[in-house]
Amino acid sequence: MALLLSTAYGKLIDAESKESGFTQIKGTLQTFMRLVKAYMKGDYRNVATKSLLVGVAVLLYLVTPIDIIPDFIPGLGLLDDLSLIAWFVNAFQTEISKFRDWEEDRSFDHSRIGTF
Repeated sequence: MALLLSTAYGKLIDAESKESGFTQIKGTLQTFMRLVKAYMKGDYRNVATKSLLVGVAVLLYLVTPIDIIPDFIPGLGLLDDLSLIAWFVNAFQTEISKFRDWEEDRSFDHSRIGTF
């Protein structure tokens, strides 16, 4: 069980990052939530609707108390959540990266171009 949890956790994080694994996962989930908000407002549409719906379903599964394997079961309880998060991070990394690039581009002050 410990090996399974360790393997799933290892797939979630960038081992070369200076941030903790929890911080990395939290950042990815927060970015996805910003992506959903931008999509809902109509500001960002560079994501497939199917991908967006699957991502939202993953988030809903994680926050609802209903689990395939109840969280109170030692070891196994968190395995389904951790596995789902690992799959989510792996499957949506490209979408998350594209969205982060879009955010950075929007925050860049284009009015400064050509001024010194």
